[in-house]
Amino acid sequence: MRQQISAVVLAFASFATAVQADGETAGVFDYYVLALSWSPNWCAVEGDAKGSEQCDPRHDHGWILHGLWPQFHRGWPSYCQTTESPPTRRQTSEMADIMGTSGLAWHQWKKHGTCSGLSAAEYFDLSRQAYKQITRPTVFRNIPNEIRLPASVVEDAFLQDNPNLNRDSLTITCREEYIQEARVCLSRDLHPVPCGRDVIKDCTRQDARFTPIR
Repeated sequence: MRQQISAVVLAFASFATAVQADGETAGVFDYYVLALSWSPNWCAVEGDAKGSEQCDPRHDHGWILHGLWPQFHRGWPSYCQTTESPPTRRQTSEMADIMGTSGLAWHQWKKHGTCSGLSAAEYFDLSRQAYKQITRPTVFRNIPNEIRLPASVVEDAFLQDNPNLNRDSLTITCREEYIQEARVCLSRDLHPVPCGRDVIKDCTRQDARFTPIR
């Protein structure tokens, strides 16, 4: 199966409105969404125009951690009321290896981490743990040129390399014709769980763009 997925990938080389709640009470949510972003695609869509440090070729980023998001079964909390102190510059800079920039780490804490009920240190530790437990398919790091492929191929690759996941706990998103993210739904103790209806909306493109690592 792994060889079939690799062959398919290389062969391609020649929505219901969600309910968002701001200012909710910290720690009140149902599950997490782990969002993994394909960095070269983000850079192609907006990162290069912003001159983001994340897009500098010396970093060799592939699937990076966009965030770990507390989620309701329908909708999500954000910018929650919390008594926890914000992260220090050192804490956010230490997340740049898997998040691309310290600025993203700060933003993720402010918007999502405050809703976790955890301290900044605990939230970043949990985010790193969640990121590490998902195997990011290496086949996509070997693409020499931009390709177009069905979004389902990306989903199949993640399922192949993560047998504990299933299609109900994983979704692939697109943005402006590009593969955007792989999103994994996890319990509070980071076990795969079914995604809510507003999360489990797979990209159905048959010709999604996928940019190689520079």
